[in-house]
Amino acid sequence: QVQLVESGGGLVQPGGSLRLSCAGSGFTLDYYAIGWFRQAPGKEREGVSCSSSSDGTTYYADSVKGRFTISRDNAKNTVYLQMNSLKPEDTAVYYCATLRTYGSSWCGVHSYQYTYWGQGTQVTVSS
Repeated sequence: QVQLVESGGGLVQPGGSLRLSCAGSGFTLDYYAIGWFRQAPGKEREGVSCSSSSDGTTYYADSVKGRFTISRDNAKNTVYLQMNSLKPEDTAVYYCATLRTYGSSWCGVHSYQYTYWGQGTQVTVSS
């Protein structure tokens, strides 16, 4: 059974940093694409970043480009989202999601593209 568990959220001041983790179980991360999404109160879920299963292809939304970095440790079956220079508008519940892609270079940032989801972790950026 595929399961994802996010951690690392919390309260941080503007300009600060957090590293989110997405730990997977029940599957081998090598063959799965991973997406990070966020949802702020009253807003639609937004794709933030993704990582392909094979060749290191990554994607970042314009709103986080240059500030967020996605990485994966396949040996630990874990994906990370390093978030720097955080802004109040980054406040949201952050989710990771995964889909088996059989080692392709694809990754996506639309919710409907993913099969499995974590429960989310709250990130609050406030002074």
